[in-house]
Amino acid sequence: MIMIKKKIKNPKVIVAMSGGVDSSVSAWLLKRKNYQVEGLFMKNWEEDDNSEYCGSKKDLKDAKKVCKQLNIYLHTINFSLEYWNYVFKNFLSEHKFGRTPNPDILCNKEIKFRFFLNFSIKVLNADFIATGHYVRKKEILKKIYLLKGRDLKKDQSYFLYSITNYALKKTLFPLGNFCKKEVRKIAKKLDLVVAEKKDSTGICFINPKNFKLFLKKYLEVKEGNIISVKKKLLGKHSGLVNYTIGQRKGLKIGGKKNFSSKPWYVVEKHIDTNSLIVEQGINNIYLMSKGCLVTNLSWINDYLVCDSFECTVKTRYQQKDIKCVINKVSQDLIKVRFKKPVSSVTPGQSAVFYLKSICLGGGIIKKRIALKKINI
Repeated sequence: MIMIKKKIKNPKVIVAMSGGVDSSVSAWLLKRKNYQVEGLFMKNWEEDDNSEYCGSKKDLKDAKKVCKQLNIYLHTINFSLEYWNYVFKNFLSEHKFGRTPNPDILCNKEIKFRFFLNFSIKVLNADFIATGHYVRKKEILKKIYLLKGRDLKKDQSYFLYSITNYALKKTLFPLGNFCKKEVRKIAKKLDLVVAEKKDSTGICFINPKNFKLFLKKYLEVKEGNIISVKKKLLGKHSGLVNYTIGQRKGLKIGGKKNFSSKPWYVVEKHIDTNSLIVEQGINNIYLMSKGCLVTNLSWINDYLVCDSFECTVKTRYQQKDIKCVINKVSQDLIKVRFKKPVSSVTPGQSAVFYLKSICLGGGIIKKRIALKKINI
């Protein structure tokens, strides 16, 4: 009897095509590894077809051109409603209460690694999805870990700390072992139309230059007083939503009499009095924190986490790792103590935890524990 071997199909992967160089090179790398590669372009914002916001029309056009060059099929889908309900509403709510959210992190959690993943697996019958993030993953003894990207200057694990273990298993990160220069070089060799395209910056749907104007469309913005930690009135602010802890630019209070020439920095925002509290000098004691309370916790590897342990933390993107001690307060609240004081710890931002190159997970900074309390 002759046995006929059943032909095994190569795994199918859907690449999140953004119209940028990273996703484009990711698609090519996967195709070179003999995956069945298809692309998916996501439109996440409806009001983007004008000069005020970074429109999706050009990105879609670029994604189509790249897919044609690589000879892969491009799907398109509109996740604008999901983005509004699961990302944007949270973004507005956080600003309303004086916090500074990071919508890119929530976008990754809800849109890329929930809706995009589910659509690709269940509707497009994919085995995996792939993104152009500069991170790595590694399986050790049947456990999966999220690791920092080899290019530490581009490492994006900070933005992916909320990924579930299931999503991590189903996601490929082709650029994890590459440096940005290498990716650009590949794109140029392939003569991709996006080889010289600039990286997107700032919040994914807002041009940073128009941030104040954008927030004014959706939130009530009131002018208020700018006050020093010593209760001196220094000027007026344009609305608390326009400022964040540690901010220096845009205060317009320099050159005041009876004060030194050192620049002013935002140290607190008081919602109840609509006041912006400031102090001079980047290393002033009021800007420093000895720890913080973190909530909305997401742990990628629960088995690596206990009620009290030491690790490192980042309280903002591209920050150097900070040694810290974590103590569990409740199921969804931890107290983080820094080994050394840290500047500009900002409620609403994310604290992300690491064991060397392993990203453990993270959460939202609920409150900073100031090195010196401000009595205003």
